[in-house]
Amino acid sequence: MAMSAGGNEGLKNEPNVTPMIDVLLVLLIIFMMIIPLSRKAIDVQLPDPTPTKEPPNAKPDQIVLEVLPGPTFAINKAPVDKANLGARLKEIYDPRPVKIMFLKGDPEVTYQDVIFAMDQARGAGVKAIATVPKGAAK
Repeated sequence: MAMSAGGNEGLKNEPNVTPMIDVLLVLLIIFMMIIPLSRKAIDVQLPDPTPTKEPPNAKPDQIVLEVLPGPTFAINKAPVDKANLGARLKEIYDPRPVKIMFLKGDPEVTYQDVIFAMDQARGAGVKAIATVPKGAAK
């Protein structure tokens, strides 16, 4: 702080800048402390960069039941009779811990045939997830 000690100059009207600089430095320190605390982290799980390769003869775990016109049924492209559908599903899903199946209905089949397939799956203890075939959705 500077102070005039007498003289003939009279009174000077100059602002004291030192308190303003102190306030600015305090605000700068406060903002520097707050900015890192306001960042939010997002937990991300990235896929393994070296995925394990399945052997070529491995069986897929996914089962797809197709309801085809006629009414005929196919489990993973293998044809199944309407009378043996429930027994075949029970045979496939009894040893499996996860009992989920995809149900794909042809656009030409009736609703009754799709519901029959879902009832057979439910009777075998399987949860059916219905899918819409490609080109059928409008």
